[in-house]
Amino acid sequence: MNTPAHDPNHPGGRSGGGSGPDGVNGPDRAEAPQKPVWTGTWVAERLGVELVGDEGLSGLLGLALRRNPKRAHLLVSNVLGKHVPQSPAVIHGYGVELGRRVRELLGTEDARAAVVLGYAETATGLGHSVADGIGVAPYLHSTRRPVRGVRRAGGFEESHSHATSHLLLPEDPGLLAGSGPLVLVDDEFSTGNTVLNTIRDLHRRYPRERYVVVALVDMRSPADHARFEKFAGDIGARVDLVAAASGTVRLPEDVLAKGTALVARYERPAHDERPVHGQRPAHGEQGAQGEHGAQDEEAARVAPAAVRVGLGWPHGLPDGGRHGFTPGHRIRLEAALPAMAGRLADALPDGADRVLVLGFEELMYAPLRLAHELERTLPAEVRFSTTTRSPVLALDDPGYAIRSRLAFPAHDDPDDGPGERYAYNVAGAGFDAVVAVVDSTADTPELHAPDGLLAQLAAHIPHVLLAVVPSYAPARPSTERPSMLPEPLRGPAFSSYAPDEVGWLLRDLSDVTLEAPTEEREEAIQSGGAHYAESLPVEYQPSPEYQELFQAALTASAARIAEAVGAVTELVLADRSPRPVLVSLARAGTPVGVLMRRWAQHQHGLDLPHYAVSIVRGRGIDANALRWLAAHHDPADVVFVDGWTGKGAITRELADAITEFEEAEGITGFDPEIAVLADPGSCVRTYGTREDFLIPSACLNSTVSGLISRTVLRADLVGEHDFHGAKFYRELAGADVSVEFLDAVAARFPEVAESARDRAKELLAADRTPTWEGWAAVERISEEYEIHDVNLVKPGVGETTRVLLRRVPWKILARAGAGADLDHVRLLAGQRGVPVEEVEELPYTCVGLIHPKYTRGATGADGKAVTL
Repeated sequence: MNTPAHDPNHPGGRSGGGSGPDGVNGPDRAEAPQKPVWTGTWVAERLGVELVGDEGLSGLLGLALRRNPKRAHLLVSNVLGKHVPQSPAVIHGYGVELGRRVRELLGTEDARAAVVLGYAETATGLGHSVADGIGVAPYLHSTRRPVRGVRRAGGFEESHSHATSHLLLPEDPGLLAGSGPLVLVDDEFSTGNTVLNTIRDLHRRYPRERYVVVALVDMRSPADHARFEKFAGDIGARVDLVAAASGTVRLPEDVLAKGTALVARYERPAHDERPVHGQRPAHGEQGAQGEHGAQDEEAARVAPAAVRVGLGWPHGLPDGGRHGFTPGHRIRLEAALPAMAGRLADALPDGADRVLVLGFEELMYAPLRLAHELERTLPAEVRFSTTTRSPVLALDDPGYAIRSRLAFPAHDDPDDGPGERYAYNVAGAGFDAVVAVVDSTADTPELHAPDGLLAQLAAHIPHVLLAVVPSYAPARPSTERPSMLPEPLRGPAFSSYAPDEVGWLLRDLSDVTLEAPTEEREEAIQSGGAHYAESLPVEYQPSPEYQELFQAALTASAARIAEAVGAVTELVLADRSPRPVLVSLARAGTPVGVLMRRWAQHQHGLDLPHYAVSIVRGRGIDANALRWLAAHHDPADVVFVDGWTGKGAITRELADAITEFEEAEGITGFDPEIAVLADPGSCVRTYGTREDFLIPSACLNSTVSGLISRTVLRADLVGEHDFHGAKFYRELAGADVSVEFLDAVAARFPEVAESARDRAKELLAADRTPTWEGWAAVERISEEYEIHDVNLVKPGVGETTRVLLRRVPWKILARAGAGADLDHVRLLAGQRGVPVEEVEELPYTCVGLIHPKYTRGATGADGKAVTL
């Protein structure tokens, strides 16, 4: 190959001459090179193309000619990290800054609900970086690589691209289904067609009110702007645009014909060593087209093998956003980056002054972050770019953006068949070493072949390193389900309840350490987007004073609880089923389920089956538990039981989960209506009372719930065919009051039997339609106290108690004159230094407010942290 010596005006060269003016090249600015030639000059002069727009636009973009019959020119970004080697800090910094602008545009609440979607292949790394700037948003990018076993959540076409079909393959099928803003990220917007195609497809599946379009450059024409605005009006959504720069490309009418002619003129036939029309051969051109002269073939044969470097990639960490990448994933990556970059640095040769980290097509973000870490730690100049599918004419001219091209066979067994792939502006750029980063799917014989990428790199760069990132493969759903699910767990082996009181449809995780200190656990929930059901809080150990308060509350309220138990049980027997199957929602519902079973036995001689199952906010009810119930009982007889209602989040969660289960399984008959002891929020039809009073079981955790923990749902502990998990705290037996609580309430059954039956008759004759007045009150409180987030308002005695035990409380609102019902709340608030404010006309006895400036422990309706 005829390759000129290193040219400082080459894109990616030391002076950054092809990369634009100061402010783009970062560390290169201090070298004070000769004034660079704009890398769009050659195309502009020959095609009559004019680039107009913001100051600095020409520093961000150069021009090249496409080998594509659909579009003649290519806008070549100097800060994208695709065609032009650039400082990793500059590349990542542009995306992060755009993300910060998006976060400012959306505001904290909408930014927290947003999802970022990037476009393959050029904008996968940019989209990741934008998500980094937003900080709390999960990220997904489109892909052209189908993955078996992952259901497609959408797709669209890119009309001007050489490879048009985009697939959306999130591991979490609900990732795109939320109502929060969707942030769409591409490197440039020309006609806007790609974005319109995306929104049209996704809006039909998952309609939402707001979209934000993000690009490095917005190059739409006035007509495209108008069409875009009309489209937003047609679908009834707000669409904002955030770009680093804007402008337009003015094209002559015959630009496509001119471009095709120029490509034909300057593209050389195979094995032709001669300059074309007096032009110096484009360096890299022969190897770039797979048109190897004898010199290149010999170089490929004698080039040393690439040095393979083990990264130590964290187990289970996705390689990118093809199937979704969360803030938690980013935190894991950033924690591992120093060690991984250190291994690469150790493998680089001494004296390597210029190092290129070369990513692979859609795999941009992981190698970019590795390059950035190397740049921060090495004295060498580090640059980053990636290989691409895009066929572009290479021409060795300072005024042209693509100075060299290496071509090589595709090496990831692409679904659309074999073809050429390219690395631009690498040959002749003066690199001493290159680190090629690919995923394991692409670590194939084709990569290592004599005409493969590694050989092409070795022909031009003295030292070639290879780092392989494991391709992330979402767990494939099994096509077969075990014919038998495990039998329920029972006491005394699991829980302190008698074996006939309740069967736990749970997996025993007692031997697994799941607890974390409150602050550490809350930090993980917030910073990693972790779900509350993935860990357990350390069990609160009540002080002697608090235990005395529990005993006093139990003595004072046992009869009222017994009457409510009797009323709701009689209501179930009359209104739902004469032989109900009680299914309590572990764990707050389980003591109530046991008491309802005892009432039915005491008053009617019925031996009702009772099971406890797990339901997790944002994840739904345990589907395996429902399958077990359907296999052993008539679903129409199942009555779900919980302790009390707050805002009604679990009520909604259960209804949605039952609908989803029935659609997926074809098993029908489950009634999602919950029966509760107390319904102060007016969220259900089946209840014992709508008074908001202290239910002593809300005062304690496992020690009043059979010594069972909250339920746990974590992929590494709970398999596809397992029940959700929980722990049995045998070691707390000395403090256990679970049976004492049941016995104290059941002892009052005889004296309240008549009043309970009368109460049930009144309820059967009354209009029990839920009014959801509790939800309205929560919304009002949220605004009055300038919290502006209902997830930080926890209404009712039970929820307020939980705030004080498990969260970061701000203040407690108490209904004036509430009296003894709030003695335990006042005690806990005093212990934690939380003010109690008396409020007139409060529909609940009390309301707990989670601190709006410190919300690491606050969890919203999706079970994840609420942040402000």
